[in-house]
Amino acid sequence: MPRVLVLGGTGQVGVAVARRLLAAGWDVDVTGRNDPRLPVEGARFLRSERSDVNDVRAAIGEGADLLVDNVCYTANQARLVLPLLDRVGSTVMLSSKAVYVDAAGNHSNSDVRPCFDGPIKETQPTMAPRDVDYDSREGYGANKVAAEQVFLDSGHPVTVIRPSKVHGPGAERPREWFFVRRALDRRPAVLLAHRGEGLDHPTAAANIAALVETAAARPGSRILNCADPDMPNGLEISRTIVRHLGHEWEEVLVDGDEPGQHPWDVVPPVVLDMTAAAELGYAPAGDYASTVAGEIDWLVESGPPCDDEFLEGSFDYAAEDGYLASIGLPTTSTSRSPGSTEA
Repeated sequence: MPRVLVLGGTGQVGVAVARRLLAAGWDVDVTGRNDPRLPVEGARFLRSERSDVNDVRAAIGEGADLLVDNVCYTANQARLVLPLLDRVGSTVMLSSKAVYVDAAGNHSNSDVRPCFDGPIKETQPTMAPRDVDYDSREGYGANKVAAEQVFLDSGHPVTVIRPSKVHGPGAERPREWFFVRRALDRRPAVLLAHRGEGLDHPTAAANIAALVETAAARPGSRILNCADPDMPNGLEISRTIVRHLGHEWEEVLVDGDEPGQHPWDVVPPVVLDMTAAAELGYAPAGDYASTVAGEIDWLVESGPPCDDEFLEGSFDYAAEDGYLASIGLPTTSTSRSPGSTEA
């Protein structure tokens, strides 16, 4: 039975990877400072600190066929693991599409939105590697690039995975709560900036797990994008969520960038090219609607772990009601057929 060690395996991605590989017959250990947010029957939890080389060494033990590093954010963190990779068959590092820059050098966390010429391939230029505060808008992508390079230059078989907006049960920052809470609150209408056409390619944790399994079966040194097979925009995502929850609301499509900003309101759109993963043999676990259902149900049952902090300011219903009243729409829930209103 092959063994996998998932560093930082207690969150949405780690849980998805653990469940996928358990189902495929792997022996699964996950590490973290706290117990997994969701139960993973069959996996062993090892309390461990990613920044402590002795903890990581103890977790790897006599070796593993696969190491999945979900919590490597800096070059120094990558270097900490390198001496231990002789005990590992192959490694997968979770990176981010935040590393990519457009022709003007803008990236996902820039003040100016990037403008990419079509779907982003793995050959797209990236931010320059830098050793600055990784928990900052300018530092996050730059540090991820630096960590990628340490792994890829090591001579060990390492697959770097670059997902986009990750969703799944156990999410620390569940963007879907933006629409889930509105549906639970029985809002009569949803406001969508840019007519709901903003698009920031979602990535199911289950699809990351499927790509991890594919990469493990074909060890090598490579970079792979990971995103859902479909590319729903904000309007389509809102419809998927409200349909799953059995609610109906009026869709108010706003021409400008406010009101109605939401987590996927990205214009020009950001889409990842998945050709390289497909050529490796990857098959997605499902599209957005089928993979997000588990997160929606989890949010309904448990509520968001961040208590709306991540989406602070996104639920100003009084301001929304004022806008709805100004265009002649009701501000309390009524029974209606779903439809769209232009504003």
